[in-house]
Amino acid sequence: MSYLDHIQACNRWDPRQFVPFRVDGERVGQIRRDFLPCLKGWPQILAWSETGVDWAHPATGLEERTAIFHDLMEALHAQGLIGHIHGERYPVAASDRLRPRLLIDRSAATYFGVRAYGQHLNGFVHDGKGYKLWVARRAANRRVFPNHLDHLAAGGLPWGLSLTENIRKECQEEAGIPESLSSRAVPVGAISYCVDGRHGLKPDVMFCYDLEVPPDFQPVNTDGEVAGFELWPVERVMETIRTTDEFKLNCNLVIIDFCIRHGLIGPDEPDYLALVQGLRSPLP
Repeated sequence: MSYLDHIQACNRWDPRQFVPFRVDGERVGQIRRDFLPCLKGWPQILAWSETGVDWAHPATGLEERTAIFHDLMEALHAQGLIGHIHGERYPVAASDRLRPRLLIDRSAATYFGVRAYGQHLNGFVHDGKGYKLWVARRAANRRVFPNHLDHLAAGGLPWGLSLTENIRKECQEEAGIPESLSSRAVPVGAISYCVDGRHGLKPDVMFCYDLEVPPDFQPVNTDGEVAGFELWPVERVMETIRTTDEFKLNCNLVIIDFCIRHGLIGPDEPDYLALVQGLRSPLP
């Protein structure tokens, strides 16, 4: 296993297996072909064809469209065609997340291949000798990547919250970080990837943050999503990523980016240019 293996694992999908999902003639997602038959029962909402799926309902307002689409998600869930309803909503848009055509439940986003946004925070200590990173262990009851390693704080970016509000919320819920400290988080860029997941396509964007915390800081989880935290020397983190799949899949990318930005992975690293380029993969 290598650093590049993790980037490649987050960028595996076959465009031939998907068709466009369009609203107002604009492509806002990609639907896997094997999910198409599940949508044929609602022609008044979605017009299905071999060339794609189009929003067919005459509603044009954001709230009305969202309510109609939510009822459809509830029906699909009742029939066992999609998983649980999360209750958190993501914007459905081609590229501008602030001007969505409608909103979709977080749990249904991958079925429709909607671009999703999240925020990941590297919490670190720098003692003059080197870097140490706070590493979280995901709880055993998590639906996705149970027991895997994770960041100090991370989460999806739901509609209705600003980037600043959401990162502070995630910091408080996942690690007990007070606003007086989380407000020091520094935005350091974004990572993009596109992968064919268990339920559909994930064309995701992760906004990345660095937060240097005091040496005596001790995170405390408050929402039950994390089993515990450990402060690791960055060399141990890097070796774990290089040789195992213990970290949640997309967390590998954010930490690789951290190591590149801080000079811990340099141009003498095999596949260096492929790593740099792969962290910002084009999205459909």
